[in-house]
Amino acid sequence: MTEKTQVRTDGAPAAAWAFSQGVRKGPLLQVSGQGPQDPGTGDYVHPGDVKAQTTRVLENIKAILEAGGASVEDVLMFRVYLTTREDFAAMNEAYGAFVKENCASGVLPCRTTVAVELPHPAMLVEIDALACVD
Repeated sequence: MTEKTQVRTDGAPAAAWAFSQGVRKGPLLQVSGQGPQDPGTGDYVHPGDVKAQTTRVLENIKAILEAGGASVEDVLMFRVYLTTREDFAAMNEAYGAFVKENCASGVLPCRTTVAVELPHPAMLVEIDALACVD
């Protein structure tokens, strides 16, 4: 049986509650939902700017992926949670630029986007990722 291992990095905010930044089992790496937090301070950044928050969130995810031996190219699926549908276009612009820059193959990851209430009032967006590492 393949061992399940915790993935941790100082390049992303520390997990605040009872969960891991990421977990790897075999070739699969699941990254927990990341918010728009500064990795060094844990402070929420870019209040009211979903585009800038999306970029920060994706950089946090990238750091966890790399700590687990993966890259954005290895991501099969991103799940995006927005506090309001009105932020979709701005989030999508930042997201599109990020994945195009980080997926040299041109094969973009799958994605689901939903509007929800998020755990901290400063969060306009939260994203998690599932990667497969060869």
